[in-house]
Amino acid sequence: MGIARRWTVLFGFGCALAMQGQQHTSGMHEGDTTDGPAWSELNTSMEKMHVAMRSITPTGKSDTDFVRLMLPHHQAAIDMAKTQLLFGIDPQIRRLAQEIITDQQSEIELMQMWLKRHEPQK
Repeated sequence: MGIARRWTVLFGFGCALAMQGQQHTSGMHEGDTTDGPAWSELNTSMEKMHVAMRSITPTGKSDTDFVRLMLPHHQAAIDMAKTQLLFGIDPQIRRLAQEIITDQQSEIELMQMWLKRHEPQK
C-alpha cells in the first residue's frame, strides 16, 4: 500500500472516530438530561396531541379528516415551541420557536374557518 493510500485510510479512520464521538454527544449540553422539565413538557405536548388525534372519528372526506387531524398537530407544535421559549437558550432556535407559534396559530385559525364552511351544521 502506497503512502498516499495509507494517509487516506488513516484520515478516513480518524474522521469515523470523530463522527462516532459526536453521535454520543450531539444535542447534549452540560447539565442536559433526558428526564428534565423541558423533556417532560415536550413529551406531555406530544402525548396530548396523540390522544386528541386518536379521538377523531373519520368522516370519509379526505380534506376534512386531514384538517381535523392537523389541528391537534399544530397545537402540539405551539405547545412545544412555548416549552422551547421557557427552557431554550440558542437565539436562532428561540426565534424559530416564536415563528412556529405565530405561523401555526395562523394556520389553526385558517383551518377552523375552513371547517366551519365545510362541515355540516350540528
